[in-house]
Amino acid sequence: MKESLDHVVLHFSKDSLLLLNISLAIIMFGVALELKFQSFKLLFKTPKPILIGLASQLLLLPFFTYLLVLLVKPSPSMALGMMLVASCPGGNVSNFYSSLSKANVALSVSLTAITSLFSFIITPLNFAFWASMYGPTSEIMEKVRLDIWEVIITMLTILVIPLIAGMSFRKRFPMTTGKIYKPIKKLSIVLFGCFVVFALKANFQQFLDYIFNILFIVLLHNLIALSSGFFTSKYSGLPDRDRRSITIETGIQNSGLALVIIFEYFNGLGGMALIAAWWGVWHLLSGAVISWYWSGREPVAAN
Repeated sequence: MKESLDHVVLHFSKDSLLLLNISLAIIMFGVALELKFQSFKLLFKTPKPILIGLASQLLLLPFFTYLLVLLVKPSPSMALGMMLVASCPGGNVSNFYSSLSKANVALSVSLTAITSLFSFIITPLNFAFWASMYGPTSEIMEKVRLDIWEVIITMLTILVIPLIAGMSFRKRFPMTTGKIYKPIKKLSIVLFGCFVVFALKANFQQFLDYIFNILFIVLLHNLIALSSGFFTSKYSGLPDRDRRSITIETGIQNSGLALVIIFEYFNGLGGMALIAAWWGVWHLLSGAVISWYWSGREPVAAN
């Protein structure tokens, strides 16, 4: 008889966790090479798409995740994993998928930059708030006694500092950046895939045992995320290219960051780790399908 996912602990060595942290920092450095400090001017020049995108990702996605938890009633550890993924910033491949989708890449890059830059505050607070709203997850949080300040310091180290370093590098060494940007971008996608490999390598049997517990929930959760981005932007009157960007930004979450938090502060709690790991696989597939669909269709011109 299988254990409850709430009592399963996935194993992840300290060396593997260190490598995971370093890999995530490299990924963020690579993402930042596409950014300019002037990119943030977009927030002030055309604030509506940025604000709609931020609302979809930071407010509506966690809220819809909470409603999904109330409806489906997964195990508490799985619910906690869903809430954590929904609270994370956009994933590193979202800009790549936006480019393939003929979306507004500048908007995608700006949203990734803003959510990543302020994630050290937004992610832990958002996560703690929604976890406290649901009784079963609130009980786990009380037992873990998560130190928000420790999470903030971790996220500053692996997200914010590399992001600022990458932007500064681009500004100071534009010629070098032009040469190394594409290789680092490709490397970042490979590293992201390695996240999931490292997370599941020593726990493959548990993954097989519980895959059907998480398969449908992650699929449904990701569909809700993509739908949230699409319909929020559509009914806000944004043009097609902006809708595509916001859809992808909302549906591609930084599950690598979620894994770091889970193994660092929740001791590899099974339901959380499996949700985050499968998200890392599934959103690559769903993003690829959407990008393939949109790549063959020119965006509808704005009226």
